[in-house]
Amino acid sequence: MEFTAKQIATYLQGTIVGDENAKVHTFAKIEEGIPGAISFLANPKYTHYIYETQSTIVLVNNDFVPEQEVKATLIKVANAYDSLAQLLNMYEASKPKLKGISPLASIAASAKIGKDVYIGPFAFIGERVEINDNTQIYPHVTICENAKIGSNTILYPSVTIYHDCRVGNNCILHAGCVIGSDGFGFAPNEKGYDKIPQIGIVIIEDDVEIGANTCVDRSTMGATVIHKGVKLDNLIQVAHNVEIGCHTVMAAQVGIAGSTKIGEWCMFGGQVGMAGHIKIGDKVNCGAQAGITGNTKSGATIIGSPAIEAKNFVKSSIYFKHLPEMAQEIADLKKEIDTLKEQIKK
Repeated sequence: MEFTAKQIATYLQGTIVGDENAKVHTFAKIEEGIPGAISFLANPKYTHYIYETQSTIVLVNNDFVPEQEVKATLIKVANAYDSLAQLLNMYEASKPKLKGISPLASIAASAKIGKDVYIGPFAFIGERVEINDNTQIYPHVTICENAKIGSNTILYPSVTIYHDCRVGNNCILHAGCVIGSDGFGFAPNEKGYDKIPQIGIVIIEDDVEIGANTCVDRSTMGATVIHKGVKLDNLIQVAHNVEIGCHTVMAAQVGIAGSTKIGEWCMFGGQVGMAGHIKIGDKVNCGAQAGITGNTKSGATIIGSPAIEAKNFVKSSIYFKHLPEMAQEIADLKKEIDTLKEQIKK
């Protein structure tokens, strides 16, 4: 499928600089551009590639001003990265969707299956499960009894949805993720630990994407809730009774302890750890490997373990690498002070 620069600019409401009839049929990174490809420039670190790329069309931000000749046709847009996302989504939508139910799938007689649903080989659909229209269930997916899956949702291979859990519309769950496993609840006693049954559920609202091998534990009572538009990377642990606000995003290996409440539009770097029973406000930005041990107000930007305000962390980090020398200086000063005290006594 080919598109001209004019067609793309019309779709994106962009401005063409160059040949409006230039045609593309594929995508490429700007540093790996080939004729017939469309690329994008959003990060200034990659600006030098635009003068040598072989891509036919490049999306750029409206404020981009070339410092030398650019061979590619440019399409200026408000946000090049977001425009690329729109084009990639259009490209994905043009691909034919899988449909049909494999005879090798195991589907309970009481399950309700919507229209144009795909269910792959060796998928298991339990009693009273509901799967709505246009959803795709890939091979080896397990959906246990009473679970409900919305419309236009994709469950990739080996996803497991435990009993009674809810997954909304337009969600994507990547391979191996587990929704509704037991929360980590044990009561210590003189003989060991009594397991606390986790009788709650997980609710995943619409437009959520969850990465490979991420686990969202069911609540002790009530629900663990992932609100609308949340994006979770691979290998994230969400403990029981956690609530994650709308449009919050988390990079790989984030860990959230039980009953923590996280606000809307937050951003967490990789390997952030959050203690249990705390509240994190809206629009909090947290740097990688931070350890959050207490409540955090809305709008904060934090990093470090324990996490502190980012500006303070930067100032403190200047001293971290000098701590051995500073300790030696303090020891030397202490010796000098002790010597002076002895001289004064005399």
